Amino acid sequence: MKFSDYNISSEIKEQLKVLGYNKPTDIQFKAINHILNGEDVMAIAQTGTGKTAAFAIPTLNVLQKKSKYNTGIRCLVMVPTRELAKQIAKVYQDIGKKTGVKVFGLYGGVDQEQQISTLNNGVDVLVCTPGRMFDLISQGAIDISGIKFLVLDEADLMLDLGFAKDIKDVMHHIPQKRQTLFFSATISKKIKSLAYDVVRNAIRIQISPKNPVAKTITHTIMDVEMDDKRFFLENIIKENEEQKMIVFVRTQVRVERVVAAMERVAISSEGLHGGIEQKDRFAILDRFAKGENKVLITTDVACRGIDIPMVEAVINYDIPDNPENYVHRCGRTGRGKHRGQALSFCSESEKELVLAIEEYTGDEIDRFDLDKGDYLEILGGSDDGSNNWQKLIDQENKFKDLDKEW
Repeated sequence: MKFSDYNISSEIKEQLKVLGYNKPTDIQFKAINHILNGEDVMAIAQTGTGKTAAFAIPTLNVLQKKSKYNTGIRCLVMVPTRELAKQIAKVYQDIGKKTGVKVFGLYGGVDQEQQISTLNNGVDVLVCTPGRMFDLISQGAIDISGIKFLVLDEADLMLDLGFAKDIKDVMHHIPQKRQTLFFSATISKKIKSLAYDVVRNAIRIQISPKNPVAKTITHTIMDVEMDDKRFFLENIIKENEEQKMIVFVRTQVRVERVVAAMERVAISSEGLHGGIEQKDRFAILDRFAKGENKVLITTDVACRGIDIPMVEAVINYDIPDNPENYVHRCGRTGRGKHRGQALSFCSESEKELVLAIEEYTGDEIDRFDLDKGDYLEILGGSDDGSNNWQKLIDQENKFKDLDKEW
């Protein structure tokens, strides 16, 4: 089935063609018609499967047909992070470009006055984070009492970030007669409990292969000691200079240290973490998306839902504490029909974390075998003058030659 076969407007079909959307992904194929038919949907699908378009296409189609009496916000999309709010709003804007539907991404970290001005000019689709939304509801700047669609995206992360009460509180502001679309990358008892609080007689859709890491991603692990990781990262970047890659580390401080380590060896990179101002975070992501910077070093602030085109590789510089985040990190590459690679550096102290990931995914991760000679060659080939491994190796060989002479 192709998008041209769906019962959606010609304007949306034309724009999908422009955007290169020809055939629906599995989640889109299973969700779109149910949403068009007015049913509630509870969908569980791994990252990178096209979830956003699965709800954006049908909701835009319905909203495009609104009458002159349907004023105000008609579709509320709640998401856990500012980056996701901006990204999903853009997907709506891109797909709905020819429909006349007004879309706005609302989140904290930016000036309220301009946001209120935009809202006053009329918005059909509001994509928002809970905090800023409730701020403006309390100020009387937002009215969601007439919405037709409530969309909860990345619901599992919303729970992890403590938004369960916010999700339940929003029910007091919206009509009982509505259509609810609930999307999550993972399923748990808490997720099921939340879903059943907000959806009614929902169609349940689950796209979850045995191994949650997408088949388009080749993921491997390499044993690297903690203090040696920067040399291996340098080696990989310099051998793949044209590739766009995301490097995940554990903390904000480590982001800054790895960026500085790469700068010492003449590698240009940018760091991203929650301690950076919101406008600067958006600018960093924009530069990375455009290819102006090819190496993004980040915490897990970028591991969920961020859709950057043509990321060829993900490097897990540090193994994540949460096995789910391993799946989401890897999912930043190999998106859609594209293939990608994910390589993890594992120190001795992180091996227990790898075992937890393998238990979670239900599959053993391939190991990249590296003999001692190749390992030392990578260390010795570094341009970082702080650790002249080649000199140490030469000295060791010299001592071996002296031993033979004696």
